[in-house]
Amino acid sequence: MFEMRKLGRTGLDVTSICLGTMTWGQQNTEAEGHAQLDLAIGRGINFIDTAEMYSIPPKAETQGSTERIIGTWLKSRGGRERIVIASKVSGRSSNEWLRPGGKPARLDEANIRYAVERSLERLGTDYIDLYQLHWPDRAVSLFGAGGNVFRDLPRPDDSVPIADTLGALARLVEEGKIRHVGLSNETPWGTMRFLAEADAGRGPRIASIQNSYNLVNRNYELGLAEIGLREDVGLLAYSPLGQGYLTGKYQGGARPAGARTTLFNRGQRYEKPGVAEAIGAYLKLAAEFGLDPTQMALAFVTSRRFVCSNIIGATTLPQLETALDSAKVAISPELEDRIDAIHQVHQNPAP
Repeated sequence: MFEMRKLGRTGLDVTSICLGTMTWGQQNTEAEGHAQLDLAIGRGINFIDTAEMYSIPPKAETQGSTERIIGTWLKSRGGRERIVIASKVSGRSSNEWLRPGGKPARLDEANIRYAVERSLERLGTDYIDLYQLHWPDRAVSLFGAGGNVFRDLPRPDDSVPIADTLGALARLVEEGKIRHVGLSNETPWGTMRFLAEADAGRGPRIASIQNSYNLVNRNYELGLAEIGLREDVGLLAYSPLGQGYLTGKYQGGARPAGARTTLFNRGQRYEKPGVAEAIGAYLKLAAEFGLDPTQMALAFVTSRRFVCSNIIGATTLPQLETALDSAKVAISPELEDRIDAIHQVHQNPAP
């Protein structure tokens, strides 16, 4: 049922839908995480995404819990060779609990090596198929904080040179601890610099970029989509449902029991002026076409040619079933035109 797509130029084939895992360890128990894996893998998914930082919201008590849950599932179920596992190393961070002695996390060799080895221990595996830089070492607008407004570059720039980061990753590839590398929350400039440094022989070529992409945040199309298609760097789209806002469950200020925004109050990216109006238009469109709004939003993301895999997340098995079944929904030319018409009126209100 799931289309198989090339992961960059790696030779790996991954399913067009990837199982996201960041709720495991807070919203979801270990048993629930295992149940989600059983369902997704049983339905044909071969791609799992995690990170050293997870679960989310990030805190010392639960850091690494998601990788541990995946690790216990792998130990009990086996079949590691059938699954493509993606994880991430944290970019520059002042969180005192990420690194020994409270030192800041950076994307230099010592930090990356420490993070990889801890992730391998938690996952209970000898290698990670795709190792991603969760966010840049340099100062950039992250996770929607800057909106669509450009902020001047910081001075001085004391970031770890991209060539140094790639060199550290190259040595881990040589040692067999990681197979391929990718970016996350990256800009067009950063993506091209990583590609240029790899072309110059300073490290492995990036295979993918994991950025937010959904109906109310199509910023990826403005610069990165062309890079991705021309350079074979596939998008691993996260937040395809806009943290659940595109399901409609938060419309009118609703706060359903157990929902992420209800529990953690972290939905500000999707509470900006104009977002509710845009979501309302998409909800109305889905109803007009007789579609579940969740499945329409997911199917739109999956159908983009520059998307390698669409990272879905769920806290219940029925939610996961609905997300997996979005692979059966086709975006017709008429529906595509109507989506684009809404986008012209409500362009990227939640970047």
